[in-house]
Amino acid sequence: MRASEDFIDPASKAALDNLLLQFPGGINTIRDISQRRVGLNAITKTLSEIEHSDVEVRDLFASTSDKNRSISLRSYKAKKFSSKEAKPCLIYIHGGGMIMGNLETGNLNCLSFARKFDLKVISIEYRKSPEFPYPAAIEDCKDGIAWIIANADLLDIDLSNLGIYGSSAGGGLVLGTVLKLRDEGQAIFKYMMPIYPMIDDSNASASSQEITNIGVWDRSTNIEAWNWYLNGMQADLYAAPARAGDLTDLPPCYSDVGSFDLFRDENSLFFERLAQSGVPTEFKLFPGAFHGSENLAPESDLSKAIWESRFNAIKRFIEKK
Repeated sequence: MRASEDFIDPASKAALDNLLLQFPGGINTIRDISQRRVGLNAITKTLSEIEHSDVEVRDLFASTSDKNRSISLRSYKAKKFSSKEAKPCLIYIHGGGMIMGNLETGNLNCLSFARKFDLKVISIEYRKSPEFPYPAAIEDCKDGIAWIIANADLLDIDLSNLGIYGSSAGGGLVLGTVLKLRDEGQAIFKYMMPIYPMIDDSNASASSQEITNIGVWDRSTNIEAWNWYLNGMQADLYAAPARAGDLTDLPPCYSDVGSFDLFRDENSLFFERLAQSGVPTEFKLFPGAFHGSENLAPESDLSKAIWESRFNAIKRFIEKK
């Protein structure tokens, strides 16, 4: 069944229509994964294409226990916040369905966060499927976080004010990583912001069967990505956090999802369960939004409302004692 497009936000729909002129059917209809990544990169602004003279940006490399593998990180700090005192830190995990995306994918969002708040933003690169299936991405997130913590003094960050943000696949990795750290006895984060996260491999919710061909991240693409990510394995709670039975002892949370996002129902159920588990949770449903529409049409009134809601959440989180 196809979701009716009559109620999609008109400004966001116009931006989507322009994308579909460039990529008929959407980027994810490109069968070859290498070419699909090229397609995503073609609409992603690299750091060199973005005016960022007001933000200090540094590329870093995190060592791991495997001497043959390091993890690429990128830090952002607005120059107007020049004090040397330790700052709150927001760790950013990019999206891309576990199969696409890189540090460049998150540049605009990370720059925006750094400009808006007196904090340091650090983005983590991770390995993608199908070349590197689960649990490679979770391992990279954990190793990147461990390196950041170990180098907190060098990075001038306040470990008592550490948050983690990610959307789509990045949101799923936020939850999977935080669950894994909890179960290892590491209460690291003051807050988490898993935005419309990719968390349920079952593809059984009503919205996952309704949102079949919007042209951004649809049912067939989601099934394909999960198959690549799991590589024949049975999903556990860290791969697919919707499977987690125990959601207690997680950090305070903000999340949102659009009414035309195939993750709508699995997200709604998960964050209801999270709140019922005693975790302070704010979850918003934005009518008219589809998956990633706030990035595709940033100047629409709806997108501005979505971003303002997230900015307000970050402000509350970093200022709350």
